[in-house]
Amino acid sequence: MKSLRVICLFVMMLPGISAFSQKYKDIKDTVKLNKEYVDITNDIVELQSKIQVAQNNLPGIQTDANNADDAARNSAAASSDQALKATTGNVEDSKKAKRKARKAYRKAKDSRSADNKVDDQENKITRYKLDLQKKQQRLEKLDIMRAAIMAKIPTDPVTPVPQY
Repeated sequence: MKSLRVICLFVMMLPGISAFSQKYKDIKDTVKLNKEYVDITNDIVELQSKIQVAQNNLPGIQTDANNADDAARNSAAASSDQALKATTGNVEDSKKAKRKARKAYRKAKDSRSADNKVDDQENKITRYKLDLQKKQQRLEKLDIMRAAIMAKIPTDPVTPVPQY
């Protein structure tokens, strides 16, 4: 019973194995190969420009995140000072402490949001680099397919037909 399952599995996988073989094999496939080659080359150029833009934007985003962190720390310190005054002060001091605590909370949320933007930008750069690597690997495979097709083309010049 187990061997029957293995055989069935093998038979079902057999057509899929040929799908992983070379896609472009003959001279008539060169037009399709060239089209895909141009498309992938354009994708690579586009990805490289996206990577460059994302890397150029990263320092600004990091600066914003650092500024937000500093603002959150300063706001938290001011809130803490005001809370200390409120413990020995009157109702007005407590209201000020509450306002400063809310402000500190908002600044902390802004800081967290800025840190998330930095992480998102770094993830975007990583994703673009992985896509670029995949496209470059596909381009290499297309080069191999092109070389295989060119190897099939006879290199001997066509012999002229004798004229009588």
